[in-house]
Amino acid sequence: MTSAQRPIAPTGRPITIFVTAPKLAPAGVDVLQAAGARVIYLPAADDVQAVRHIMATEPVDAVISRTVALDAEAIASCPTLKVISKHGVGVSNIDVAACTERGIPVYVTPGANAQSVAEMTLGLMFAAARRIHWMDSELRGGRWSRAQDGLELHGRTLGLVGFGQVGQRVAAACLAIGMRVHAYDPALQGQPSPLPGVTLWSDLDDMLPHCNVVSLHVPLNARTRNLFDAARLARLPKQAVLINTARGEVVDEAALIQALQDGQLYAAGLDTMAVEPLPGGSPLITLPNVVLTPHVGGSTPAALAAMATGAARNVLGWLAGQPADASACVNAQVLKAASAVSA
Repeated sequence: MTSAQRPIAPTGRPITIFVTAPKLAPAGVDVLQAAGARVIYLPAADDVQAVRHIMATEPVDAVISRTVALDAEAIASCPTLKVISKHGVGVSNIDVAACTERGIPVYVTPGANAQSVAEMTLGLMFAAARRIHWMDSELRGGRWSRAQDGLELHGRTLGLVGFGQVGQRVAAACLAIGMRVHAYDPALQGQPSPLPGVTLWSDLDDMLPHCNVVSLHVPLNARTRNLFDAARLARLPKQAVLINTARGEVVDEAALIQALQDGQLYAAGLDTMAVEPLPGGSPLITLPNVVLTPHVGGSTPAALAAMATGAARNVLGWLAGQPADASACVNAQVLKAASAVSA
């Protein structure tokens, strides 16, 4: 972006970008600094009240949203707000409806962390199937506990719930080790599989009885909240494995715990939970057949750099009148309205 293209707020002041986290990857900071933007950071990562205070008292033109809630109150309190970009793809922490009502586009950074999340998915899958985490803890405790009851994944069937960029990467790896791969994604209804060798299903409940391993790759919304309840977990073959690198609330956690305790599920690998940080008293901590990681699937340096630069370019592009592709906007209807006004 040249100096002539650098976005300037209507009053002539430099634009103000609010990052709802204490820091941003240097690659993203460089993009913002090159545009001459003033950048404000959230002092504490989970402080909703601080988000509201900054939005109400600063001339924020754009928000790069991390994980803390960006609610309707914060959005309504900021008359200068023009655009938001999620640092990632899940927008369940953003009140998109409030943004749409204001005509504020909400962008995401699709694909920026797909490889990192796919690799975490595979790591959790192998660890859960072979009880790697349990054997590691046993050895560290001075016990030579040679678990020989792990699951060999070759020849088993993986069911992917959501078949976007992450799911397709996971599928390719699992096909390579000799797994059968099925997938369910409403967005692909009536279409051929984008990846040869993967069987697409039109009904999730019909697919589940065929799946020894299920991996979740869907956003959190009204349709997916508690998508995997007790009834759906019961449709899986006995001793199946569940992997969740999507959002914790996609699974009914109480039902999941029960299925793990009674042997309906062999194991689970979870990078995300219903309540984060995970409460100290959660039964998930004590279950030996659960592998836990603290929602870091998309948090490798490479992924963080890609998400930061993508989010920075999303907001700067909009402010400079050079919007990103509409496919990266979760409320694309506001783009049409903006085009009609400018025309």
